[in-house]
Amino acid sequence: MPKINVYLPDDLADAVRDTGIPVSAVCQQALEQAVRRVAAVRAIPLAELDAEQLAARLPHLTVRLRDVLLRARDQARAAGAAEVGTGHLLAALLDEGDNLGVRVLRTLDVSPAALAARSTTTDSAPGDAAATLDATGAPTRWSVTGAGALELAVTEATALGHNYVGCEHLLLGLVAEPDGAAGRVLRESGADLRATRRAVAAALVGYAHLRAQTAGASPASGGAGAGAAPVGAEAVAALVRRELAPVLARLERLEQRAGASTE
Repeated sequence: MPKINVYLPDDLADAVRDTGIPVSAVCQQALEQAVRRVAAVRAIPLAELDAEQLAARLPHLTVRLRDVLLRARDQARAAGAAEVGTGHLLAALLDEGDNLGVRVLRTLDVSPAALAARSTTTDSAPGDAAATLDATGAPTRWSVTGAGALELAVTEATALGHNYVGCEHLLLGLVAEPDGAAGRVLRESGADLRATRRAVAAALVGYAHLRAQTAGASPASGGAGAGAAPVGAEAVAALVRRELAPVLARLERLEQRAGASTE
């Protein structure tokens, strides 16, 4: 039976040893599930796909994310690419403009405009040369890295306990995917996986608070009622930063204590 090396962060490796988890069995099951999901994504006929068909095939995706996927297909078509890669996914995410993934980037002080200028970089992955265009010039499938990013988006959504996959999960999937152009551009711009996960979690808490405040306020009290103006991206970003600040402070204290204990 072939052997595959799996590299883990030190803290995770210690936790695996402490709990006695059967690594081979768990990894095999996870890889089998990931292979099935990636194969299913790559089998979707992209060229003739429309929003209704995409909703039927991938019902757990939000409306915004389905729109992003179709935009990515169109981005690849316009560029004459044979496959839809992570660069096209990132460009489409940024082009949609009003999704939570873009707002999270702003809270991380990552400029969507600067990213858009770099997101045209294409993926280079094994098998790309075998891809083909249909008769209309549309790409026929996702690249290996593009499908991998979508699979990782599902994994991130599951890890957060969500029963849907949205643009914020796609952002995490793009950051986590190690070989695609989008992940490289995002990480070089300051959106590393750890910080992006924190920001997404904080953003979701911020949205929950915002919705509760909006629902609980009335026009008579001067709150966000029927006649109030909609809350913009800056208000959401402020809520995200407010929710993220105590988390970062706690992590810094823990890291300081860990450093002191090793001296």
